[in-house]
Amino acid sequence: MRKLLNTLYVTTPDSFLSKEGDNVVVMVKGTEKFRIPIYNIEGIVSFGYTGASPALMKMCADKNIGLCFLTEHGEFLGRVSGPIKGNVLLRRQQYRIADEKEASLNLSRIFIAGKIANCRNVVQRSIRDHGDELNILDAASKNLLLKSRQSFNAIDSNQLRGIEGEAATSYFGVFNQLIKNSDSSFYFGGRTRRPPKDNVNALLSFIYMLLAHEVQSALESVGLDPYVGFLHTDRPGRASLALDIMEEFRPYLADRLVLSLINRRQVSGKGFVQQGEKGIIMTDETKKEILLTWQKRKKESIQHPFLGETVNIGLLPYIQAMLLARYIRGDIDNYPVFVMK
Repeated sequence: MRKLLNTLYVTTPDSFLSKEGDNVVVMVKGTEKFRIPIYNIEGIVSFGYTGASPALMKMCADKNIGLCFLTEHGEFLGRVSGPIKGNVLLRRQQYRIADEKEASLNLSRIFIAGKIANCRNVVQRSIRDHGDELNILDAASKNLLLKSRQSFNAIDSNQLRGIEGEAATSYFGVFNQLIKNSDSSFYFGGRTRRPPKDNVNALLSFIYMLLAHEVQSALESVGLDPYVGFLHTDRPGRASLALDIMEEFRPYLADRLVLSLINRRQVSGKGFVQQGEKGIIMTDETKKEILLTWQKRKKESIQHPFLGETVNIGLLPYIQAMLLARYIRGDIDNYPVFVMK
C-alpha cells in the first residue's frame, strides 16, 4: 500500500516555484516564503499565473510529482508530468476496451450506477442526521435507488446518459434541503458550472477541480492513460478516464465536503465575490479554509468496501485506479466501483 502524502497548494499571488537541492522553494518577489522536501509531497497545485523553474519541472517529472497550474478562479491551465509508467500491455488493453462498444458500456454502467448510489447515500445520511423534510428526501432517495438499478440495464450510452441526467435532476433538486445553514448566501437553486452562478456551485466546482487532480495523478501512477476513457469520449486535452473515475467520488469526496463546510459554518457569504461574466469567485481566505479541510479529510480512515482494509480516504483514487488496472489486465472479473456506506 502506498503511503499517503500531501499535495502542496500555492495560493499566494506572485509566487514563483523553484528547486534548491531536493526542495521545492516558493519565492514571492525575490523573498523565500516556504520550502518543503520533494519527498514529502505527491503533487503541487498552483493557483494564479505563477511560474516555475525548468529545474523544478524536471524534478517533478523525474519523481512522478504532478505539477498542475490553475487560474486564480480554479480553471485548468496546464499540467507537467513525466513519462507514463507501467506495462505498455496494460495501456494497449485499455485502448482495446475503449474501442469495444459493449466492454466500454459495461464500465460506463458501473461508473454511473456507483455515482447514483453514492448520491443516494448522501441523501440518506441527511435523513438519518436531521429527519426533517422527510417526504421530499425520501422520495428522492427512492428515485435514486431506481435510477442506480436502471443504470445496469441501459442498452446504450445515450440511454445511460439519460438515466444519469434524471438522477442528477432528482439529486440536485433536493440538495438545498441538505444545507442546514440558515445563511441565505448558501441557497442552492440548481447546478451551474461555467461559470458558477452562486456560492454553492462555486464550492462544488472548486472541489471537483481538486478531485480531478487527485484522480489523474492516481491513474498516471498505475500506468493507465488518463485521456482515454470509457464513459467520457475522447476529446483533445480532456482527461476522459479521470472524469470517468471521478463520477463515483463526486458525492462522497466533494459534495459531502461542501455540505460540511457550509453546515459547520467553516465558510461564510463574505468569502465569495460576484465578478460579472466570471461568475462567483472565492477569497484567498476561503480557498485556504477549503484546502485545509480537504487535506484533513484525506487523512481520515475508512474501511474499503472491496478490499476490507482500513485505508486513508486520500488513497481512494489510487486504490480505484489500481483496481481498474487489475480488471483491465484480467486479474479480477469486473471493476468493483467504490460505494460508500
